[in-house]
Amino acid sequence: MAATLLSMTASSVAARDAGSFNTTADNLQRYQECMSLARQEPLRALPMAEKWKGQGGGLGARHCKAIAMFEAGRHTEAATELEAIARDMGQARPGLRAELWAQAGQAWSAAGQATKAAAAQSRALDLKADDADLWVDRGLSYATLRDWPRAVSDFDRALTLRPKNVDILVLRSAAWRKAGHPDRALADAQLALKVAPDNTRALLERGFTFLARGDKVSAQADFKKVLSLVPPDSEAAKRAQAGLDGEADQTDVPPAGSRPATSGAKR
Repeated sequence: MAATLLSMTASSVAARDAGSFNTTADNLQRYQECMSLARQEPLRALPMAEKWKGQGGGLGARHCKAIAMFEAGRHTEAATELEAIARDMGQARPGLRAELWAQAGQAWSAAGQATKAAAAQSRALDLKADDADLWVDRGLSYATLRDWPRAVSDFDRALTLRPKNVDILVLRSAAWRKAGHPDRALADAQLALKVAPDNTRALLERGFTFLARGDKVSAQADFKKVLSLVPPDSEAAKRAQAGLDGEADQTDVPPAGSRPATSGAKR
């Protein structure tokens, strides 16, 4: 699975959440400044967050430190701290705790710990079951673990919340194909392409599904179309060329830029 698919950025913390960690205008400003630095220069943000924590910065300082650790590549430490913050909040602000658990899940994913990622994402879903992004995140963790039935189930839930979302349809199509159900995989890929005919991830998925069904002519048509749409040195081009050469797809799920968009169109 492409690491970028699950990468978490500090910008995923919305400004509306900042006040949840702080009670004064001064603390709110410090939080925003610290988070901005965590995104841009995490190694500088770490000592700032530590100093602020020592001055009574509380959960806001700890959260900034966790994000800075993530951005600095210290994913395991970031995940551990994000989980600790969520626990230390007790029963307060379930929506924010869900976001913290979700961030912990993404950090565990970046650390290559899919089992721990799925566990954290399950905690997030316990608090916010109506969030399609969370169902996608956990589905991707299950895909990394090659637990295809659970991955399909989570993508099902995400599609219930976002019907005909192209990115999620492609993910479920891939999971169906990996689970050995090419007919269901093809149906999802076809629906995705009905919504977005030139979506290269959907074309690749349909091509590999055709290949799995033994329909080499249809598969080659999809792979050639992908090659006409993407740069020749792109990952999509490499996958399409592999398909043209008759090679099986080696990815767990189709690479993408981030969580699926809220609309059906490719972003």
